[in-house]
Order: sequence, then structure tokens, then C-alpha cells
Amino acid sequence: MSAERPSLPPVRLHTEAELARDALAAPLLARAARLARWAGPATRVGAGGELVEAQLPAAAEHLGLTDDEDGAASASEAWRLAVDTGLVDVEDPQDEDGEPDDGAEGTVTAGENLTLLTAGSPQDVLAIWLDGLDAVHADATAPAFDDFADLIREDGTVDFEALDWDPDVEAEFLDGVLGNLYVLSLSDGGPGEGPVPLPALAASMVVPDDMGEPTDDVLEQVSEVMMRLDDQFRLLEPIGIVAYRPVDEALLAEEGEEAEPPADDEDVTRYGLVKLTPLGFYGIRERMLEAGVDAPAVGDLADKGADVLLDGIAYYPEDASRAEVGLWLGRHGADGAVAAAAELLVAARGVDQGAPLRRLHCQQALALVGPEAEPAVRAVLGDPELGGLARVWLAERGAADVPAPPESMVFWLAVDTIAAQLDADGDMDELQELVEGLSGQHSGFFDEAWRVEHPATADVLEAIGRLHRDRKTAKAARKAAFKARSRSRS
Repeated sequence: MSAERPSLPPVRLHTEAELARDALAAPLLARAARLARWAGPATRVGAGGELVEAQLPAAAEHLGLTDDEDGAASASEAWRLAVDTGLVDVEDPQDEDGEPDDGAEGTVTAGENLTLLTAGSPQDVLAIWLDGLDAVHADATAPAFDDFADLIREDGTVDFEALDWDPDVEAEFLDGVLGNLYVLSLSDGGPGEGPVPLPALAASMVVPDDMGEPTDDVLEQVSEVMMRLDDQFRLLEPIGIVAYRPVDEALLAEEGEEAEPPADDEDVTRYGLVKLTPLGFYGIRERMLEAGVDAPAVGDLADKGADVLLDGIAYYPEDASRAEVGLWLGRHGADGAVAAAAELLVAARGVDQGAPLRRLHCQQALALVGPEAEPAVRAVLGDPELGGLARVWLAERGAADVPAPPESMVFWLAVDTIAAQLDADGDMDELQELVEGLSGQHSGFFDEAWRVEHPATADVLEAIGRLHRDRKTAKAARKAAFKARSRSRS
């Protein structure tokens, strides 16, 4: 079966232990945990679980935020997270009949998750942190309003139409932003080195891919999205998923409440910079997986069979592919090297569309096995599909007693090699050099190549006809391709 191309590049995540340490160090979760340990029978909370206003100064003092003008708001935010993540349990007040009593105060006890933060496993800590991320994500998509009471209907429900706000649409938009940031931040299967400019991220949500010069209307939309994201990333940063440099306040004063996207010669850093943290890659990937998005990570295939491995890494970047194979081989250990090599070779067989690329990755994987693979490689010297690969591998290592391949195997290997590179969508200049090199190694190449019993023969010859820079050779390749197709139909 041909491998499917993953919708996203593979990411290299930190270990769960490292991620759990990052989660515990996230400012918002750390403050929530401190308040959960501070809370007791005397803690006063309202019907919704929020700290009463008179309690906020004491909470802010406990967090060391007394001198911060936003200290009370930060304490309230940390308390809400403690409630949302189960670090504290709040029992709402009830009247004598057991009905909710909005005028009374609730009671607080330590939640089960508070103990897990210190005594639980890294998975426990990360599960709590993900709950916190969900809560902050919801806060970041909540609307801004001047008087919430004006939005409450007589039956107590919220009039969302008057608010002109759709929670599902807002959540989907922010998820799209985080997804684009995830892709823009990946470099060869790992986190990129630098932050992403906020204008570039905003443009990725607004500017059509096929648009050349953005119109004034589109630039205005980019500006609006920038300011929207500026507010949202300020909220998301304390939970630890991003490192964020906000839009320069002086810039807002210069241009009003909406900053225009920067000109080419302007300092882009003034317009906001955002970078995913290792914890951010983990958190966004978990949200994407929950939504059914294919978001691979290096290590996903380490415990799978060789067939799944070779198909899975088919379109991975080179560094990610090597890392994945290295982890797969590591599970076999030095004593299992021969068995691992044999399993790879068995998985590389096949006549399906993805088989040439599997064989290419098998050969690269065998290079990581090292000389221990030689017994397994020699065992397939007579195999029509693997014999050429085996001879190349042995020759590259200077092995002795490597039998010369029959001519039919030489041509078959040439077709298979080009087919693999065509499927891999590699560098066009390198592919052109490969095509010209292989077709030029043998006199009368096209007189024999069209007869090769390989499913991709005609496609390879047509590709040579397109890519070869010598017009005469290209014409010969196209004629050979026609013969190959005619032969396969007869």
C-alpha cells in the first residue's frame, strides 16, 4: 500500500518528564497551585466558585503581587484556573431547601489534582496542564463587553445574538491560528530557531495563497487580526505555550488602537513576535490529535513493525526520518541488529506505488544499522527486488566477495531508484542530475530500459523525457516510454 502524505511535518517533542517540569513552571499554573495550597475553610468564594472581591487582596499578597497594579486581577485569574483544573473543589452554597443560593458563599476544599501535581506522574501533571490550557483557550476566545448584565435574558440565559459572538467560530479561529503557528514554527521536523512575526501569522489567516500584492481591504483585515491576536497571546503566554513579545504600546499610540502592518523597511519586532515553547508544541499537538488532525511526532513509529516504519517515514524530512529510524533500531538493541535488518528488507519488498520509496528508506535505515546488518543483506543478493540494493550497500562498505549483478538487475535498480526519487518530491536539480547520471551510465540505456519488468518503468522513462537537458536523449526516453506502455497493454 502506498504511504499517505502526513498533513503536518513530524515534531520532535521533549520527554514527558521535561514537559511536566515546564508545565509546573508555567506562571499561571504555578500561581494556581500556590493559591490552592493557601485556600482553607476561611476562604470566601461566590456561587460560581470565584474568590469574593474582599478576598482578592489577600490572595494577591500570598502571590507576592501586592505592588502590582494588576495583582488582584492576576490572583483572580490564577484562582479560576485552580478551580478549572481541580486543584480546589468548590461546593456552591445552598438554601434550606437544597436549592442554589446565589446570595451566599460557597466552601472550598483541596482538590485531588493538587496532590497529583507533586506526587503524580509526568502524565498526571500534563493532563492537569492540558485542562488548564483548555480553560485559558476558552478565556482567550471570550468576548469583551462593557456590562454583562445587559446581555442576560429574563430566563437567565445569555443573549449571544446581541453579543454578536459565536463561541464555536471564535474557538475554531484561534485553533487555526495556533495550527498555523505550529507549522510556521517547525523546521525539518523540529522547533524552529526564531519567533514568528505577528503580522506574518495574522496574514496567514487572512491573505489568500494566490494573492500577489494585498489590497488595502486585506491589509486592514490583517491589522484587525494582529490586534485580536495581541490580546489573545497576552492571555496564552502565562500558561506556558508561547513566549510572546507584545505589540509596542508606543506604536499603538502613534497609529491609534490598530497598528498597520509594517512596511518592508520597518522594525518588525515592534509589531509583535511569538514563539511556541516546547510545551506549546506538545499542547497544540494534543489539541490537534483530539480534533482528529494527523500530527505526527518523532517516536510515534518506534514500537511499530518495519512495514509501518518505512511507510510512515516516506515523506518525513531527512533529519526526522533518521531520528525515527534511530529510535526504532534502539528498541531492537545491538543483539537484535540482524533481525532488525532482515525485517526492514522484508518490508521493502513490493510492487505497489510506494514500494520504491520504501526500498530507498530501507537502504538508508540499513546504513544506520551498521556492519551488523551484513548477514541479512547478503541473504537477499539473489532477490530480484532487493539484490541491487544489497549490492550497493555492500559495495559502499567495501565488502569482499560481492557478486556482479546481472544486467537485468542493473536496469531494474536504475528504474526503481528514479521512481523512488520521483515519489519523494526532492530537489529538482538533484533529481535531474540523478536522471542524467543513471541514464548515461549505460550505452543503449533506452533500448533495454523499456523492457524492465517494473510497474513504474513507463512513468520513469516519461520523467526522463521531461527532465533530461539533452533534447536527443529526452526524445529517446519518450519513445522508450511509449514502447513500455504499449508492452504493458499487450
